[in-house]
Amino acid sequence: MTCLALKPHPDHLPGAGAMTDSSAPHPARREAKLYSRLRAGRVRCGLCYRKCVIAEGERGYCRTRQNIGGVLYTLVYGDLSALESRPIEIKPFFHYWPGSTALTFSTWSCNFDCPWCQNHHLSRTPPGESDPSRSPQEILAIAEQGGDQGLCASFQEPTLLTEFALDLFELGRSRGLYACYVSNGYMTREALTLLARSGLDGLKIDLKGPPEVYRTRCADIDVDHVLRNARAARKLGIHVEIVNLVITGVNDDQASIEWIVDQHLKFLGQNVPLHFTRYHPAHRCSMPPTPVSALEDAVRTAKKKGARFAYVGNVAGHRLENTYCPQCESLAIARSGCEVASFRLDQGFRCSKCGTALPIVGGYVEGGVVRRPHG
Repeated sequence: MTCLALKPHPDHLPGAGAMTDSSAPHPARREAKLYSRLRAGRVRCGLCYRKCVIAEGERGYCRTRQNIGGVLYTLVYGDLSALESRPIEIKPFFHYWPGSTALTFSTWSCNFDCPWCQNHHLSRTPPGESDPSRSPQEILAIAEQGGDQGLCASFQEPTLLTEFALDLFELGRSRGLYACYVSNGYMTREALTLLARSGLDGLKIDLKGPPEVYRTRCADIDVDHVLRNARAARKLGIHVEIVNLVITGVNDDQASIEWIVDQHLKFLGQNVPLHFTRYHPAHRCSMPPTPVSALEDAVRTAKKKGARFAYVGNVAGHRLENTYCPQCESLAIARSGCEVASFRLDQGFRCSKCGTALPIVGGYVEGGVVRRPHG
């Protein structure tokens, strides 16, 4: 079977269309931060680059925003579909707070429609009217009680939870917790800037493939916005890592891999980590898993073109999950699955053999103790 691509359709999700306007406000319903009013009671959402124009009583493409009386509301403030403490390496972030854990949370739905979605039980489910709402203070307390070093919005597209994340990340920053997104990178520049101001300092972006992959398989997305957001995030001081899920028969050909690498180097440079991760059948895709050799070839291509930190992902125990010094090729950080097995950089996060500084952000966490670079 092939990986099906669906054309965008305004009613593609369950529960689409108008939603009953209850006179009793629900705690998950808050006025949206980014929108503009148009004629005839319509509004234009400014959260992601779809920029949906939404008529009175209707929801946007992602089904988490509704126009009520000419005011755009988010329907998912604190409406969490998952909450779990997870290692930062599983995101994957390899150069950002290695060894740490982040309290990871998500809401419902998505602004993309990827046929291979690994979390489709969340991304294809719209929010419900009766879903409970949790406060930022409650989530922060859970993170602190669990000993997490950070907060992470993930599992489905976190852009849809931005109003909640803005409040939570600001609270977290005041208590010394880092904040990150695992995202498709399609938020507007205005949304990205608000997030950076609130404390977002880590952004992992899934780069799906060349423009044709985005256009035909992700419901008519313009990849240029994703690439420009990645570059803008770095300029805002946000740590960025890029992941390409290498999908059998979709984006695993050499031309696609070279396009990914070329755009990565053009927009982000040679020091930003680039991960090539293994696809497994999910959702509407039943092609066989990516051959490990294809991932290894992708890493070789990336390094040949000048990327200094290219990784294989979703292959536990593979040597290319480790970080090596780009100067002398000594093992710098050894990983076992989603855990750091050994951290071999000195106190300044330099190679212990040749002294080359590696771009590691934050601190290294071992046994709950944070070690920050100095010297």
